[in-house]
Parts: sequence; C-alpha cells; structure tokens
Amino acid sequence: MDELTKNEKLGDLYAYYGPLLTAGQQSYFEDYYYNDLSLGEIADNHGVSRQAVYDNLRRSSKALENYEAKLHMQKDYNQIEDVIADALFAIDNDHNSTAKKELTNLLNQMRGE
Repeated sequence: MDELTKNEKLGDLYAYYGPLLTAGQQSYFEDYYYNDLSLGEIADNHGVSRQAVYDNLRRSSKALENYEAKLHMQKDYNQIEDVIADALFAIDNDHNSTAKKELTNLLNQMRGE
C-alpha cells in the first residue's frame, strides 16, 4: 500500500475512532496528518523528541486499525452505502422489486435477522 493510500485510510479511521484516542494522540495525529507538520515541528511544539512523536503516531495508527478490526464501523458503513447506492440505481431503472429486496435484506442484516 502506497503512502497516500495509507494516509487516506488512517484519516478515514480517525474520523470514526479519533475520539477514542487520548488528547495527546489526537493532537499529534491531527498535526501530522491534517496540518501537515513534520515530526520535528510537532516535537518542538510539544517539547518532546522526534522519536517520541514517531512512536506516538505509530501507536495511534495501530490503535485505529485495532478499533476497526474489532468494531468494523467503517466496513459496515461502506457495505450499507453500497447497498443503498445499488437500490437507488435499481429504482432509477424501474427495478423497484430489486431495490425493495436489497433494502429488505439490508434491514434484516442490520437487525441481526
């Protein structure tokens, strides 16, 4: 996975699970990924070493990936979004029974049926 794809994935995970990180982890993460600060700049701003910033970002990234592995909110959201998009496409093409079937299956899945 290239760096851009990895950063995009982490940004998406942060949108779901960022509040579960500590305030310090959130600050470092946002400075690095959203504010485009270097490790050195973040280290200077927080009065720590570049290695401390690097370690913190690595732990934060790992925590975000672990949250997704356990809770799979992003995966579930993407699946729901796909089904809804397919249903809308079916409706636009006058396949209402197909749309109803897809939405009914989604609703049953969400209910755990």
